[in-house]
Amino acid sequence: MINVSEQHAPRSLIVTFYGAYGRFTPGPVPVAELIRLLAAAGVDAPSVRSSVSRLKRRGLLVPARTAAGAAGYVLSPDARQLLDDGDRRVYVASPPEDDTWVLAVFSVPESERQKRHVLRSHLSGLGFGTAAPGVWLAPARLYEETRHTLERLRLDAYVELFRGEHLGYAPTADAVARWWDLAAIAKQHEAFLDRHARVLHDWEARADIPEAEAYRDYLLALDSWRHLPYADPGLPPSLLPQDWPGARSAAVFRALHERLRDAGAAFAGVPDDVPKPQLM
Repeated sequence: MINVSEQHAPRSLIVTFYGAYGRFTPGPVPVAELIRLLAAAGVDAPSVRSSVSRLKRRGLLVPARTAAGAAGYVLSPDARQLLDDGDRRVYVASPPEDDTWVLAVFSVPESERQKRHVLRSHLSGLGFGTAAPGVWLAPARLYEETRHTLERLRLDAYVELFRGEHLGYAPTADAVARWWDLAAIAKQHEAFLDRHARVLHDWEARADIPEAEAYRDYLLALDSWRHLPYADPGLPPSLLPQDWPGARSAAVFRALHERLRDAGAAFAGVPDDVPKPQLM
């Protein structure tokens, strides 16, 4: 079993829980239920409470009462938008072979230069590579999420977005190797495989799928996986090195999702008839 304390931060697991299950439960998730569901993944109650407080301060969780009057939390509109945007990355089975890009070109006045770091940080967090100072790019399908993020952070006034093709002069595969640190991204895929390929192997060797175990292993796998499509924004396979580990890590996540997600939903109390994210 993965050591939760070493690999999974409680705050990240709470966000992962809401992305996988919490946003599909009827009404607010009671605090007591949140503590129970995070305990199943190895997080203690004090860590849940302190992490929820931080997420509330960041405007991602909003206090609300259940129909029975119990204290609970729902996602803020911004948090729902973040998760909806994330679905288009996290649940993509394989990146499309698309050679178009979205370019972000920004200019920040010297009087507001601190926003340059904020812009770079968020573009990097969205998976953008750097083509030149102030010129960032990513696969074109990330345009909508990029636009939502810049507008939410009120940084859109400093950025122009373009869509286009790379026409030279270097071969695009060579340019991509300059724009992104492919070796570092490959290591993240290999770390995911080291943690979760053996979990999949163990599940493939058994016929039963106990709900609590399925919930735990799926939540931990999703918590590891959901960060990867931001480090690796789904670059076209033809532009990546041979034997790129991203294809293998995506296959492991896809198999765990298909085997465990629904049993985990039952443990989390999500009704069977509620639509949940599907692999695209």
